[in-house]
Amino acid sequence: MSRLSTRRIAVDLEKLFWDFVSYAQERELKIEGIAVGDEKQILLEHHFMSDLPRNIYSHTKSYVSTAVGLAVEEGKLSPEDRLADYFPEYVPAAPQPWLLQINLRHLLTMSSGFGRAYLMDQERRTGIGLPDYTAYLMKQKVLEEPGSRFVYSNGDTVLAGRMVEKAVGIHLGEYLYQRLFSQLDQGWPAWEHDVRGHAFAASGLAMRLTDMMKLGQLYLADGIWKGRRILSSEWIRQATAFQIATDEKDDRKWWSCGYGYQFWRSPYPDSYRADGAFGQITTVLPEAGLVVAVQCPEDGDFEKVWRALDAELLGAL
Repeated sequence: MSRLSTRRIAVDLEKLFWDFVSYAQERELKIEGIAVGDEKQILLEHHFMSDLPRNIYSHTKSYVSTAVGLAVEEGKLSPEDRLADYFPEYVPAAPQPWLLQINLRHLLTMSSGFGRAYLMDQERRTGIGLPDYTAYLMKQKVLEEPGSRFVYSNGDTVLAGRMVEKAVGIHLGEYLYQRLFSQLDQGWPAWEHDVRGHAFAASGLAMRLTDMMKLGQLYLADGIWKGRRILSSEWIRQATAFQIATDEKDDRKWWSCGYGYQFWRSPYPDSYRADGAFGQITTVLPEAGLVVAVQCPEDGDFEKVWRALDAELLGAL
């Protein structure tokens, strides 16, 4: 189940790709598929199993960041907008001062100040936070000054997604379909929704490998798709720049490069990635002019896959 673009490809890229495929097969690395593209097309693609839509987990967050960028470009939203101003009905009678300080930029950079991870998968499946995730989150104690520290949390992304909905006046899925999915020929992807009908902004989109990586191709192309501008170059610059430090003590270099607006920075020149649990990754390599995407099963060891990608492919491009 392999494909090679008809475009002429540099021999070293082609060799690196197929050498990695062989490496993964020989070591029985659990990878469902891998693809390399530029800003316009898929260059190399291999599937180790059937190519089907799958949950891309937190890769979804980078699509939500894109929705924010689209709304900002329309003048309907600003990173400085405060959460409390969008949902005054959920603000307690005697609110913590820090709650009133939380703005969209804090949510995008995982620095809301709530201080712990909320609405992660295991917690969410017990029904915590239902029926209204926004009301639930805004009742939680804000433990730290907003903007002071990165703490990865689905809750921050959920609140950012709800701010988009309030700003544009329609549900997040509908907005992204109109402004992005339909433009990128991604159709109407399945997406987990809560009981109130809101897309779960932090996770739950289902896409095939080469549909998933289209977001990276759009960003590599500076927001232009098939000759039409979809997203502003200024938003791409901001969303993918180093905005906040992550765990600099983590010896796994892919987690210690910093974070943008719902994008992780990566340990290659000016690179960044959309990153979903278990290995649903789109890495953008601007200097190489390439996008590399992988999808992996839930029962694999993605640390092994990461090390292999770093040593055998990404680090060599």
